[in-house]
Amino acid sequence: MADSESISLRSSNCIVEIPERCPWTLINIPFGVFTHERNMDEPHIATAIGSFVVDLNRFVGHFSSFSFDTQTLKQPTLNDFMQLDRTCWQEVRRVIQQQLTDSSSVLAAQKSDIMFPMDECTMLMPARIGDYTDFYSSIWHATNVGKLFRSEEEALKPNWLHMPVGYHGRASSVVVSGTNINRPMGQLMPKGATAPIWGSCNLLDFEVEVAAFYGGKPNDMGRRITIEEAPDHVFGVVLMNDWSARDIQKWEYVPLGPFNGKNFATTISPWIVTMDALELFKCDMIPQNQQGKVPLPYLQSDALTSYDVNLGVSLTTAKGTSEQLGKTNTCNLYWTFTQQLTHHSSSGCPMKPGDLLGSGTISGRNHGEYGSMLELCSYSDSGEKKAWSFPYTLSDGDSRTSIQDGDTITMTGFCQKGDLFLGFGECTGLVLPPRLIAKQ
Repeated sequence: MADSESISLRSSNCIVEIPERCPWTLINIPFGVFTHERNMDEPHIATAIGSFVVDLNRFVGHFSSFSFDTQTLKQPTLNDFMQLDRTCWQEVRRVIQQQLTDSSSVLAAQKSDIMFPMDECTMLMPARIGDYTDFYSSIWHATNVGKLFRSEEEALKPNWLHMPVGYHGRASSVVVSGTNINRPMGQLMPKGATAPIWGSCNLLDFEVEVAAFYGGKPNDMGRRITIEEAPDHVFGVVLMNDWSARDIQKWEYVPLGPFNGKNFATTISPWIVTMDALELFKCDMIPQNQQGKVPLPYLQSDALTSYDVNLGVSLTTAKGTSEQLGKTNTCNLYWTFTQQLTHHSSSGCPMKPGDLLGSGTISGRNHGEYGSMLELCSYSDSGEKKAWSFPYTLSDGDSRTSIQDGDTITMTGFCQKGDLFLGFGECTGLVLPPRLIAKQ
């Protein structure tokens, strides 16, 4: 979006009220999927503005002047729409913005039919996730964890500054915000023991992340996506909590990496914020330049960019105590979304619309900027480090070294530049005890 367009959108009168610091502003126009009893609880593709959900399934029944097949907006998920060219995604956002700022528009005339109060709607997973990959792209998180379990000198493995490191996760356990999370069971190796035991996770953790959805046509197996092509294949971004069973993970991760310690749940926010919406909030800083490292040519581009997304994480206990645990920013990512996608496909791996690419835990350099309980409770305010040795004390006197049953973790994200503002909504999950196996 050009800056003149953003000024126009900022100063125009929207046909609905947009409360102060509401995530769903005219410059946002995210995509999601919702249900409402007026639609017989069938999933409909939508966008959001103010305190309303705009039903795009119903909208295209009144407005037919799109240049693409609008049946893609009448599906129960966004996958078919994601497969269109980026110009189609941009067209929908542009038309909706125009409709929302024109008191004589179709949307204004049919507002009662097309727009639903957000608090009456249920948000669903926005897309079928065929595959899910989680990266490890925040240099401060990787450094903090490396120092904790290796040494200052060997905090980063030799490959880390040369490629986006990642692992393939479990798409079937990615859930939408508001889904309850059962504490996982697994093999554990207690301290000082000589053999593992079976039990429930004792070190449940959150990870503050963002995740990008792949869009555009699939690439054939064997055909890689170049760094120049990658921007047209990032549909948009959601908040993500990559729940982690640290004690299960510690015992199992050698030699092949994350498995059951990671595959039990990953929570994402329901609204996908597009890259066009984030265009106004680019960061000037490219982390590779600051580190004095130059990636291999296939990961180089003059168009690399970071985005200034402010992230926060809070914990609410079963007693109702609520506390912010930390704040961080996506500018702390060393590898960009486009580099992650380019490296992922560099072996010829086929990508499909709806595939999800997690950023990895995003942490800053300092104590208040950590994106995981592991870091928060393993580093003191003065910089001492010892795993899980510094409990976090809540305002009611209770303390945590990990997440307990009854705790709710909430992640938020927003961008702000002057009086331009957009948000991501919330990414929440309530932790419940392990599910019992029913007797046969």
